[in-house]
Amino acid sequence: MKTKIVIVGLGGVGGYYGGMLAKQYADHPDIEIYFVARGAHLQKVKENGLTLITEKGTFQVHPTLATDDVTEIGTADYIIMTPKSYDLDATVAQIKPIVGTNTVILPLLNGIDNSDRIRTLLPDIEVWQGCCYIVARLNEPGVVESSGGVHRFNFGYEYKQSNERLIGFETLLKEAGIDATFHEKIMHVIWTKFFFISSTASLTSYFDVSFGALLTDETRKATLVSVLEELLLVANAEGAEIEHAVIDKVIHQLEKLPFETTASMHSDFKAGKNTEVQGLTGVVIQLAKKHTIATPTYEKVYAELYGRMTK
Repeated sequence: MKTKIVIVGLGGVGGYYGGMLAKQYADHPDIEIYFVARGAHLQKVKENGLTLITEKGTFQVHPTLATDDVTEIGTADYIIMTPKSYDLDATVAQIKPIVGTNTVILPLLNGIDNSDRIRTLLPDIEVWQGCCYIVARLNEPGVVESSGGVHRFNFGYEYKQSNERLIGFETLLKEAGIDATFHEKIMHVIWTKFFFISSTASLTSYFDVSFGALLTDETRKATLVSVLEELLLVANAEGAEIEHAVIDKVIHQLEKLPFETTASMHSDFKAGKNTEVQGLTGVVIQLAKKHTIATPTYEKVYAELYGRMTK
């Protein structure tokens, strides 16, 4: 039986990792790579393949099949999902026809509760956890570019810390040139990333400023520290085992980035687009209530951002 790996969402993240897999396994007798995309991007990939621009060169890659109709694929062995968090429920509904009893789903989305949300919708399916560190974007239909030299792909399964399937999948990714690591304590890894993306996305949007400007004003910096302190309480109530030093680490990360850099959620707010405010800000308040933890700063920020969305 052939192993079918399906990439759902072919933006920067899905395009890079899917492209690397399609390049490696193009002529493999036992592994097939499928892309699920839509619109002009899908049409270009169907016509010419996916152009993948990387730091090591530019490649034209061809999956086994690129489609917007998953029923053409058959039952998947692995589904790597890369939509925005607000599209997660719709994406799960889309992939249902290719989910079988042995299918593994691996979401690579910003946020902390994506795997739980998928399990609620597909209760009998094995859903792993993952997060990535990558700078990649869809330049134009059919063209994905990665830059910055960081492509870390972290994954694991909190309910089964080690088995042959997890280790085998890590090998499969590594052989495709992907910087992949299977982590036994994957939720610690995901929460560590969430500290940066939740705090910075929430506050660049709230104050309408860049990363650098969060640190140059005492009120903004104090708000950042307050948000991180609240998040630390919630994370550790959830069992993430995060140390207090994470707060200084987030500040140091901000100091190292170009001053005018901002979060994609902030850019989406400015452009009047749909945003990930529920997955990056609102979810913290939900989890805090579960543990009866007070999060007044997060609540103030979320109320303001939610108000802007509903005007």
